[in-house]
Amino acid sequence: MIKVLGLDVSKSSVSACLLQIKPDSPRTFYYECPFYKFSANSAGIKALLALNADIAIMEPTGTNYSKLWGTQLARAGVEVRLVGHRELKNYRAHHLALPDKDDDADSLALACYYFDYCNDLKRFVQIRDHKIVRIRELVLRLAHLNRVQSPIINRLRQDLAWQFPEVAHVKSKRRLDGDEVPLLWGWLGNERPAKRYDQLYKTSAGLGITNTVRLHAKRLCDLQREEIIIERELAQLLTDERFQPYCEVFHRFGFGDRLKAVLISQIYPLSGFLGEDGKPEVRIRQGRNSKKPTKRHLSLRRFQKALGVAPSLEASGDKRKTKVVGGSDLCRLSLWQWVYTRLEPKRARLKNEIGEQLGERLIVEKEAGRPVKLVRMKVAAIGARLLFRELVKELSQNNYLE
Repeated sequence: MIKVLGLDVSKSSVSACLLQIKPDSPRTFYYECPFYKFSANSAGIKALLALNADIAIMEPTGTNYSKLWGTQLARAGVEVRLVGHRELKNYRAHHLALPDKDDDADSLALACYYFDYCNDLKRFVQIRDHKIVRIRELVLRLAHLNRVQSPIINRLRQDLAWQFPEVAHVKSKRRLDGDEVPLLWGWLGNERPAKRYDQLYKTSAGLGITNTVRLHAKRLCDLQREEIIIERELAQLLTDERFQPYCEVFHRFGFGDRLKAVLISQIYPLSGFLGEDGKPEVRIRQGRNSKKPTKRHLSLRRFQKALGVAPSLEASGDKRKTKVVGGSDLCRLSLWQWVYTRLEPKRARLKNEIGEQLGERLIVEKEAGRPVKLVRMKVAAIGARLLFRELVKELSQNNYLE
């Protein structure tokens, strides 16, 4: 008989529920179940593995907390499946009617979830291979480094406003194909020579650069070097032949290297969004309002949701509104930035059919008087729809979907 382990991961421990069959009354069983609790140390991991589970069900709790437990279980030969947070919340509340949320209730719900949906793989979060996992780790690390640098740069600019005001608002960036840190921060941190800044400093109206500013600049340089190392590894990972058809399509959309990596980490393989026949899943259903047969593009919807740009309708009485719920926040932000930098500025706009189509849509939406942030998000959603269709076409032509 199969042993299923429901595992709710916390910062330094896990709550576990081991089942061989689904209880007839999970709510009653909750008060009788012998739950386990293991600490994140050698003894805890050893005790967890001693349960000899066949399958472990977890939530994808970031890339840090769940990584330790998932990796150790996988190494021990235990199949690990992931359940989305929203899916588990609805299942626990509506299907099991468990009491208020706690770690034990979550672990029981996870174990029960397997027995109800074990044969429906779409009910589980896609499990990626080691290269995809590594790409995802790296893009999240880059996003973290970007967040860390912003307050340091802001503090530097505020200090430079009275220490060296002539450069306080200089936008110093490293070359995309270069390995050197940005010139201004390198000069301030005594890591790069710059005669221009030397001469400017001699005649500056400022009160003089302090050691604090130089230390902040050194920190920025260290962070930039870490970014360079990560970008090199990402570039190497993206040379995998499996990703080449995807990168061909990304090039048509003018995606930068970082956005390519973000998207690959979220959508590869595309077949995970398609039907069992390897084609986009489309179903004819009766329209809720029109009562007429209506096409439902299920694969496209799943794809847009994974990228964080699928709007959901909320209706109550006379009020009807749409908002984006779920999906990758990082993808949503990256696509928004793509619209802002590659589609809005006419000089940078893509010189192809995709750029023209999306650029015209931007203009129409803006002229209609809609809020610019809403317009960018809407165009990002349309771009994701085009991206899905282009990927399906490219992968089908190269027989990657078979």
